[in-house]
Formats: sequence, C-alpha cells, structure tokens
Amino acid sequence: MSEALAAKAARLDAEDELAKLRDRFALETPSEGNAAVYLDGNSLGALPRNVPERLAEVVAHEWGRMRIRSWEESGWWTAPERVGDRIAPLIGAGPGRVVAGDSTSVNVFKAVVGAVRLSGGPEQDRDEVLVDATTFPTDGYIAGSAARMTGCRVRAVEPAALGEALGGRTAAVLVNHVDYRTGRLYDLPGITAAAHAAGAPIVWDLCHSAGALPVGLDEHRVEFAVGCTYKYLNGGPGAPAYLYVREDVQPAFDSPLPGWNSHADPFGMTSGYTPADGAVRGRVGTPDILSMLALEAALEVWDGVDIGAVRAKSLALTDFFLECVDAYVPGGRLSCATPAAHAERGSQIALRCDDAGEVMRGLVARGVVGDFRPPDVLRFGFTPLYTGFADTERAARVLADVLAGVPVAR
Repeated sequence: MSEALAAKAARLDAEDELAKLRDRFALETPSEGNAAVYLDGNSLGALPRNVPERLAEVVAHEWGRMRIRSWEESGWWTAPERVGDRIAPLIGAGPGRVVAGDSTSVNVFKAVVGAVRLSGGPEQDRDEVLVDATTFPTDGYIAGSAARMTGCRVRAVEPAALGEALGGRTAAVLVNHVDYRTGRLYDLPGITAAAHAAGAPIVWDLCHSAGALPVGLDEHRVEFAVGCTYKYLNGGPGAPAYLYVREDVQPAFDSPLPGWNSHADPFGMTSGYTPADGAVRGRVGTPDILSMLALEAALEVWDGVDIGAVRAKSLALTDFFLECVDAYVPGGRLSCATPAAHAERGSQIALRCDDAGEVMRGLVARGVVGDFRPPDVLRFGFTPLYTGFADTERAARVLADVLAGVPVAR
C-alpha cells in the first residue's frame, strides 16, 4: 500500500503546476534525506528566498545611508497602501480598499467599532454584537471591549445559527472565515447576505483563509475584513496585519483610533482631527517599516499565481493526506475534526487523539512539523505554494509510525 501511495504522490507532484514555486522559499528540497516536512504554514509561513536580500538593502542603504529621506524617496510613507494593494487581489478586493499595518487584534477593534458606528448602534436600537462562538479567543476579547465601549453587548452564536440570531438589534457581526482549530470553512457569501438582510454590517477574520483560497470581499459586498500576513502570506513573524474597508463604506468609516497617520493633513499637526479619504483612514501611527518592507518583498512570491489554482491544490493535498492516513493508521486511533465536504474545508486537517501532545512531539522529532492545540488536536496546515504530495504521503506514514510506537531512526 505504501509503495502505491508513494507512486501516486510522485505522479501528482509531476503533474502539479505549482510545484516550481517551492524554489521561491528557503526550504530543503524533497530529495535531501533530512528534509523536514513543514505542515505548520497556517501558523508561520516559510521564508521567501528574496526577503533577506531586500531587508539587507533596506537596513544598509535606505536606513543606513538615506535615513529620514527614505520616508519620501524610498516610498516608506506610502508603504501601507502599496502593500495593501498587493494583498487586495488575494482576498478579492480592488485597489484602495486594503491598508497594511498594526496587528490583527488592533484591526479587529477598528473594524468592530467601525461596524457598530456604521449601523447606528444603540442610538438606532442596535445593541448586539454577534460573534461566532468558535472564534479565535482574541477576537472574542476584542469584540467584548468594543461592545462595552459602544454601549452594546456581545452575543456568542454558533456560525450555523447566525442566520436565526440576526435581527433588528444586531449592530455588527464578527466571524472567522476558517475555524483555527478544526479547519472548517464557513459560508462567507451566505452569512454576509444574511447579515445584510438584517441591516447589519459584517467583519470577517481572514487569518486562516487569505492566501489559501478565494475570498471575494468585493463580490459579496463585505463591509470590513481583517487578517494577518504571517501565515499563508509568508510575511514573517509579527508581520503587519491588514484592514479592508469596502469602497462605498470608507467615507462613513469612523475609526476608534484616529491617529496622525490617518489625518487628511498628517504633517499639519492641527489639534482637530480630519480623517483622510479612502482606506488610509485605517492607519493609526507610524508604520513598522522593516517588517512592512519584508512583507512587501514576501508578497512577490505571488506574482503570476492564480488563487483558484492554489485552492484546487489545497483540496487535492488535504484529500490525499486523508487518503494516506486512512491507509496507514489503524481504524479508531484518530478522528478527523475537519469536514469532508470541500465547501466546508479550509487548508488544514485537524485530527483528534487523546495523546495528541505526545504524538506531535514524536512527529517533530522525526522531521514532520505540525502543531498541537489542547486538549486533543493535531493540526496540519497545507500551503500549496511549497507543500508537495510526497511531503503529504511522508507525513501520514510518519504519523502512523509514531502512533505505532516505532522508535526514531538514529
């Protein structure tokens, strides 16, 4: 069985139109005997090969020699909008709708408060902020603070029940596009349409979907979206996040963090605040230039890449992984928390077992890197730009060895 699946993996890799993109990353080649299988790109993406050289140039020349002139002459000042426009096509947005900067948490705060204010909030008898009950914890914390600040209350609702929970009291909705634990993909078009039918603006967290599958923010008329760039977008640890504001909503977007960078005349230093036009009003303070320009360089790996092809390969990889796990692992040892249906699956597979923490340690010791989420989840992220089918088959085979207690080869 293993020979047949290994042969299938080789055939699929040979047919893979995205396989050549692996060379854009600082990864071992599969032919190297000690090459790791990296299945944690849904936590931290691999390093694009062009980033170190670009960072060295920024540090030595733009900062080291040009110094303050680089804000204008090297384009530092406009980097948040320029990087935002590079991210935009990957999430289905047009130019001028995405600004890069701050963390995801900060952008969630801006977006949720902005959404409540857009709806009229308690002054229009809209006093509930609906948050999906499976949300990444920080989103829930931030939503709670945003609700207190705007005179609302948070109501946690299972995503499948959001349609029934929406109503005239809904001031804003915050939903994760993909569940970070299970990899379940939620229905962005359907949930967005339901929120609009109830007269409520919506905020989508795209941390686990941007760069892995088509999103379609403009197409589905989403008001706000946020996301990080260090997962499937490979921007590096702590890379700037981004904020999307739908074009027609921008003039009414009332950010709760009106910093000098989002002022219509930032160098006028006036005591009164006048917001800039467009997505620029999503800026707050001075951007993190080193990490911003590292992200800009990292996004070059997407040049010429079709996000539809990325999605097709993602589904093929996760299907193949489940096929290999089913073939190699004895029945009853694992259960799969990720939906089988493609329409409900992101780009990760979550497997459950009672000793998941110990199993993941065994996998990492053998060169297969995923991650563990307490109490019982093994999480494997599949990044189509650099994950291959041979990687996938090997990961499943090593997983079976760990579960069977096969000693680590010395």
